[in-house]
Amino acid sequence: MRKNKWGRIINIASTHGLIGSVNKSAYTASKHGLVGLTKVTALETAAEPITCNSLCPGFVLTELIQDQIVTVAKKKNIPIQEAGIEMLREKQPSLKFVKKEDVAAMIYFLCSKEADQITGSNISLDGAWTAQ
Repeated sequence: MRKNKWGRIINIASTHGLIGSVNKSAYTASKHGLVGLTKVTALETAAEPITCNSLCPGFVLTELIQDQIVTVAKKKNIPIQEAGIEMLREKQPSLKFVKKEDVAAMIYFLCSKEADQITGSNISLDGAWTAQ
């Protein structure tokens, strides 16, 4: 990036890079580390046309989350849609999953010329989870 005199670093952290949750110590520690790395890298490249940010999504509707929803539905003997809402209700006030396309759109924007002064930021895409 320095050789090319331009670059965008976008780390995918998690809401757990900003807050903690019970029984997620290793995951939370790793995501906090990624948030810290983002800040240091942004400082180290601040005078160059290189930016470094991290995205901190909440529950993104991925295959992994789908599996967790199915597990909750089976465990509680409830419909899958209800299990998804129950998972969201615990943490994500919007009661909507972040879409993969939402994450991709934010990455696209951070790679744009218009985002050249956004660096060192940890951007929440979490339906107000971290606003609590």
